[in-house]
Amino acid sequence: MGTFSGVRVERVSVLWDPDAPGVLRLPSGRLVRGRALRRPLPEGPLPHLGLYLLGHEPSPVSWQARWLRWPDFRLPTDRLATAAALREAWTRAAVERVEVACAGGRGRTGTALACLAVLDGVPTTEAVAYVRAHYAPHAVETPWQRRFVRSFDPDGPT
Repeated sequence: MGTFSGVRVERVSVLWDPDAPGVLRLPSGRLVRGRALRRPLPEGPLPHLGLYLLGHEPSPVSWQARWLRWPDFRLPTDRLATAAALREAWTRAAVERVEVACAGGRGRTGTALACLAVLDGVPTTEAVAYVRAHYAPHAVETPWQRRFVRSFDPDGPT
């Protein structure tokens, strides 16, 4: 909130359309968009923050972005940086458009979304099922990605 020429102005942040493809509603009501980077950018508003989970640095974007080195079908190479980036994404999703994406939009993206669900209060043992029910049935593709979610500590390093 601020003032402009003596008039009080509130910053209005339009969040994701909860019915748009790839948008996950967390139990708190936060909305996060998951997507596949190999597909075209969806129509509509752009993210305020993108969290990109790839084995190589992504192409530049016009919004704020974080890159986590996370090879396909694997786990992130820096777990502390991953935990910090997920906490930032979860916090910002309360008032901003946050998207999480990898090449296919399922394994790494689903794993990160499940960790966001844990940060939002979903038990670690139920987070994968939550994301599969509310985002994509085949999200979180590998056994080690499922273990990563089960061991994700919302209060500290993973």
